[in-house]
Amino acid sequence: MSVTTAGFEPGARSRRVRDAVELLSSMRFAIALLTLICIASVIGTVVKQHEPLTNYVNQFGPFWADVFATVGLYTVYSAWWFLLILAFLVVSTSLCIARNTPKIVADLKAYKENVREQSLQAFHHKAQGRVDEGRDAVLERVTQLLAAGGWKARLQTRPNGMMVAARKGAANKLGYLAAHSAIVLVCLGGLLDGDLIVRAQMWLQDKSTYRGGGLISEVPAQHRLSPRNPTYRANLLVPEGGRAGTAILSMPDGVVLQDLPFDVELKKFIVDYYDTGMPKLFASEIVIHDRETGESREARVEVNHPAFHRGVAIYQSSFDDGGSRLKLRAVPLQPGTGGFDVEGVVGGSTTLERGGEALQLEFTALRVINVENLGADEGGDGADVRRVDLADALSDHLGSGAKVRSPKTLRNVGPSVSYKLRDASGQAREFHNYMLPVELDGQRVLLAGVRDNPNESFRYLRIPVDAADSIDTWVRLRVALASPALREVAARRYAAAATPDAQSAMQEQLRATSLRLLSLFAGDEPGDLAAPESAARAIPPVRGGLTSVARFLETTVPEAERERVSEVLLRILDGSLFELLNAARAAAGEPPLPPDETTRRFMTHTLTSLSDSYFYPAPLLLQLADFTQVQASVFQVARAPGQKLVYLGAVLLIVGVFAMLYVRERRLWIWLEDDADAPGARTRIVTALSTTRRTLEADAEFERLKATILPNAATATRDPA
Repeated sequence: MSVTTAGFEPGARSRRVRDAVELLSSMRFAIALLTLICIASVIGTVVKQHEPLTNYVNQFGPFWADVFATVGLYTVYSAWWFLLILAFLVVSTSLCIARNTPKIVADLKAYKENVREQSLQAFHHKAQGRVDEGRDAVLERVTQLLAAGGWKARLQTRPNGMMVAARKGAANKLGYLAAHSAIVLVCLGGLLDGDLIVRAQMWLQDKSTYRGGGLISEVPAQHRLSPRNPTYRANLLVPEGGRAGTAILSMPDGVVLQDLPFDVELKKFIVDYYDTGMPKLFASEIVIHDRETGESREARVEVNHPAFHRGVAIYQSSFDDGGSRLKLRAVPLQPGTGGFDVEGVVGGSTTLERGGEALQLEFTALRVINVENLGADEGGDGADVRRVDLADALSDHLGSGAKVRSPKTLRNVGPSVSYKLRDASGQAREFHNYMLPVELDGQRVLLAGVRDNPNESFRYLRIPVDAADSIDTWVRLRVALASPALREVAARRYAAAATPDAQSAMQEQLRATSLRLLSLFAGDEPGDLAAPESAARAIPPVRGGLTSVARFLETTVPEAERERVSEVLLRILDGSLFELLNAARAAAGEPPLPPDETTRRFMTHTLTSLSDSYFYPAPLLLQLADFTQVQASVFQVARAPGQKLVYLGAVLLIVGVFAMLYVRERRLWIWLEDDADAPGARTRIVTALSTTRRTLEADAEFERLKATILPNAATATRDPA
């Protein structure tokens, strides 16, 4: 029994191997792999790749963000399962080529001249007839005809006649090999140029990713790859006037530094813009310093026009800030503190100590050019400057700096600065403030934007500027709102100015109303003060701005009277703010503002802007006072040995698909024999055509062949089926 079992084991094992090879080289397996690659490519397109993990947490939530990270959906094209699919596709296609190439080569060499004359009757395209020519004359005429038509023919002489076998369109089968070889080459190129080799080197050389911060020169050698690395694709940032020779490879769990065999010095960065503000051209004038020879050479790098050195391509990827120096003016929004200046560089940070609270100020970006659409609003409606429900209307006032308008009026509104304020718990908000005021809705305003996370759009506080294009008047009024003494003075002035001939009791009532409104607007008195206990629990406390006034109306005025009363109170509040501003100017020794149209428009926008400012989530506002721009160029440095394979694969794929779709393989057989009734004088001809695709073109071609092979034949037929 043991001998029998031992005898059967090799056969069973060989069958399993044959079955595995058959499965791997089958078309259904290759189609399944291609389907998986298509699905993965769709995922890699829909889900942004190589984004910070916090972005995915904000988008998908903590649970699904971790699940997607585990399966590698944030780095699809370098995930182990995607590379495994590519490897299986290479193996499957290679086995398919190896299995079918001998058959194709044998078929290309065969003319199939051994076909029996009776078998020609089974073809779809067939014809027969007799011509008044000798067999040798017909053979000579047919041979010339086939040669002129590009057919390759072979003759077989038999005792009772001659068989001419011809073929044309052999490139159709070569197209099959070319297309399949292209898939192998493209996949191999993708594997070579991916991070598979980088990961293999890290594993073999005991390298690891780097997750910390600091200077590149201080990163240990265990996080660096050799300049002899055969393949990589990394980013290199070089500021103007600076020099760098270490690129950064982004990995899913950190970065790896790639030392280059040369240094890149950026002499000048050039950028041009379209009228829309989009970059039209950015280029870099660089000097390449070879580390081995010490030689230097100049080069110019543009988009799609890279420079090459020692087999490494230097592409212009993008541009960034190279450490511009900034000077900001801090404007406190709380009373009791004065303004001060803050200096720093983009990418740096500093600590602000205000009122016992420490805030980390991080300088994130400087934009010198901002092209915005500042045309008129559609329909001419403008902004609703008296909107009260600001909690739901931040996009109107704390909203887009310049919404889409028609007709378009594109204009450069000047520089802007972006920064983050991070509190002691590590929570940060991002701010985006313009340096110069812009005109919106007939009033020049300064835009101060804020957002809570990068997935949101900025919401802008629109601060009206005075005749000197300064926000000092607005800041003075906001500070005056926090002074009970100035509010009292403003209330008396407003009552006296509004009712100069009225009785003292009426003036006192108007003064009390004005003072109450100023206090509510300043946030010194909660808007739900007079609400019953149940209403106080249902309405969240809001302090300051028009929302506080609106909550006061909701809790004290019947619903039927609110619209009329709110209009009256808004007029009183507007006039009281005007008197408060003049009282603050008088306290500073400045003349009052005239009650003209310009002042009225300024106060109207100031009313809504001050109300919005109570939603501004920072105790101070930072204005860009001055800057010195330093630009930086971001290069992609790539050593891609698989690039030529991909190019060759692309060419083979084009050739292969063209050959399979537009080249038809045809085989033609012509049987010649002497006519039994007139041997030597007449010849009987039987011909048939075989083609890979039955088309109208094939029918027309056979009709032409039949007409030339059987001219004036006694009989000629074609299967009508």
